[in-house]
Amino acid sequence: MSDAAISRSGGLGWIGLPLVGAVLPVLTVVAAILALWYAACVPMNIHGTVNLARQHGFEAMPPNRGERRDMGAFALAAANPVAIPFTWNEEKPRLPAPHQVLSELWTTAVMEPVTSKKSLVFHAWATLSATLLGFAIGTGLGVLLAVGIVHNRAMDMSVMPWAIASQTIPILAIAPMVIVVLASVGLTGLLPKALISAYLSFFPVVVGMVKGLRSPDAMQLDLLKTYNASNGQTFWRLRLPASMPYLFASLKIGAAASLVGAIVGELPSGGGQGLGARLLAGSYYGQTIQIWSALFMAAIVAASVVGIIGFVERMTLRRMGIRP
Repeated sequence: MSDAAISRSGGLGWIGLPLVGAVLPVLTVVAAILALWYAACVPMNIHGTVNLARQHGFEAMPPNRGERRDMGAFALAAANPVAIPFTWNEEKPRLPAPHQVLSELWTTAVMEPVTSKKSLVFHAWATLSATLLGFAIGTGLGVLLAVGIVHNRAMDMSVMPWAIASQTIPILAIAPMVIVVLASVGLTGLLPKALISAYLSFFPVVVGMVKGLRSPDAMQLDLLKTYNASNGQTFWRLRLPASMPYLFASLKIGAAASLVGAIVGELPSGGGQGLGARLLAGSYYGQTIQIWSALFMAAIVAASVVGIIGFVERMTLRRMGIRP
């Protein structure tokens, strides 16, 4: 059937077909991930649900607890098919089922008041605050270093190797030291987490901005020299506009890294606020559903920040005439 015929018949038409073509692959991938996730819950949780199935009146084999403990997860699942549905509804599962995570997200992010410490929105805002402050510090520092590296040979030879070497230090090792040192001088709360966040976010900005500022070719630079343009005019008229696509690509990476830094900074702080504190509390009490819901909230926050940067990128590049 042609597109015109579909349109006359009240079907999808020429507008709906591209939409289906764009959405269908995404839904297929999501369905595959959910199917694999539910399947993975069976061997991960089967040892804890055989007794639960027996308590609900289902006969589980083998009856001997020691024999069940010695069996592998897949063998135990094959021997106890009646226990498989219980693997998706265990109270403290090793791997929560998707509907359990979504239920926890709905309860803690929508049903709870945003001012409550039980609310994921409350913890997400605490993490986002440190993320945005650290991202701003890291971006500003990265841009300034990139400008200096491009225009100063000594900085290029000295600062860039140190910037690279700084990223070889594990953030899990440096975060407790930063928290302790700053707390000893009376700096607690948002700033220490923001500094850890800035530590992770400045490097992608430095690398991307240096690449962008150096992207104009020799012919373009020679043309400005023939017009007797100064270094400042060359920077504002040529180098900076040419670096914008590189800068926004680096900002997306830096924003995600900044969120990771903020979460890591919340782990040793013990403030009880933020997604990192939520993850730590969940690990203490074996609340895996709480851990997974916090991880999903972190992913939602990161996707939102990156989406906002992408929107600003499209508007900026379109206004500059770099993209249609």
